[in-house]
Amino acid sequence: MAETALSPLRHLPSVDRVLRQPDVLTIMEKHGRAETTRAVREALAALRDEVKPGTVFDDTTVVASVLAHLAAREQTRLKPLFNLTGTVLHTNLGRAVLAEEAIDAATAAMRDAVSLEFDLASGRRGERDDHVRALICELTGAEDATLVNNNAAAVLLVLNTLAQGKEAVVSRGELIEIGGAFRMPEIMARAGARLREVGTTNRTHPRDYADAMIPETGLILKVHTSNYRIEGFTAEVSARDLAKLARQRNVPFVNDLGSGTLVDLSRFGLRKEPTVREAVDEGADLITFSGDKLLGGPQAGFIVGRKDLIAAVNRNPMKRALRMDKMRLAACEATLKLYRDPDRLAQRLPTMRFLARSVDEIRQQAIRLASVLAENLGGSVVVDAAPCASQIGSGALPLDTIPSFGLVMRPAGGGRAVEALSAAFRSLPWPVIGRIAEGALVFDLRCLDDEGLFRENLASLRFEAAP
Repeated sequence: MAETALSPLRHLPSVDRVLRQPDVLTIMEKHGRAETTRAVREALAALRDEVKPGTVFDDTTVVASVLAHLAAREQTRLKPLFNLTGTVLHTNLGRAVLAEEAIDAATAAMRDAVSLEFDLASGRRGERDDHVRALICELTGAEDATLVNNNAAAVLLVLNTLAQGKEAVVSRGELIEIGGAFRMPEIMARAGARLREVGTTNRTHPRDYADAMIPETGLILKVHTSNYRIEGFTAEVSARDLAKLARQRNVPFVNDLGSGTLVDLSRFGLRKEPTVREAVDEGADLITFSGDKLLGGPQAGFIVGRKDLIAAVNRNPMKRALRMDKMRLAACEATLKLYRDPDRLAQRLPTMRFLARSVDEIRQQAIRLASVLAENLGGSVVVDAAPCASQIGSGALPLDTIPSFGLVMRPAGGGRAVEALSAAFRSLPWPVIGRIAEGALVFDLRCLDDEGLFRENLASLRFEAAP
């Protein structure tokens, strides 16, 4: 009995025999001996698990399996995809898509040695922030600027620099949580600051801040509630009034804008958000904001404001741990330069282009693609072009939506079929990510730039609705 059960396994070649095959020797030249040997072992193990009585393996089958294992190991885990969720700045999908100018700048920085911390004029060591400092100040009107790897780091660094061992005064209505483990009270604790809550959840008045001022006050902090909004019977103290109070009490006033924007979004038909320049004009001593949200650049955290306070931030030993690398610094500089020409920003910066797309343009695209998609999916899925609503995402304008158009797919079979259809699109060479709503799979086309690639991608779609 044992002899009969083992007999099919005897047809499996040894690892050494497979490695001597001409096709495998060619593979080895590309992948190296260690990686090829690992793939051979994995392929043989997989075939061994699939063996059945009467199975005969030839060398061609084994070599094909080796190639499949190598191809699977070579695939990147960070896959480019189509973001058709309707959320333009989707945190889980990488937020802002970079402009071509930023991509070129980052590529150039990767390819060669660069003057990251080297002053070409003096031949001495330089500062990496110098590459963007003047540009940031030009665009914001601030005295000075520095940057770190994201806005959470910027807030942490400012709190640690100005309020370590002291109190940080903030309204209860602004004690945000932005996802993951970033909760303002916990960030304050990590920074060594003591939280001093003032006011109530829905109403905070100037006297609440004034009454909280003591000799141990390190700073006043205003946090932009970018991912939620309190409505109804509410009151908050303006940044201008807080700046005035801070000057009177001789403490720094820090305004965390969160997403942050350098332009008035109303020019793109969106509700106005406070710009960084406006925050500077209102008198904040330091302002923090993100680079990879409304600004449309790489992940970064900006700190702008008073020169003496920026100098103090840069002297903090934590700054080195949070600094930007050369690729993102190059991409950041290239992105910021686009803001010198605001009239062409929507054409050159993908984030603004997506936000500024007209509903009619997206509707025409949806009509064109509805028939294409219906043909690929067959009669088991009803495909309609229909209106929908996009959102900015990443905490920006949380209650605001943008009219859009998309594709609504309803497969026969109900909920499980919708999940299966969604999985089929996720398994494409370029995964397509939409959202499931009201028993249908919805593709919001606001962020669909490359329609040709989307059509080509559909050729690999395989879906059969359950009977």
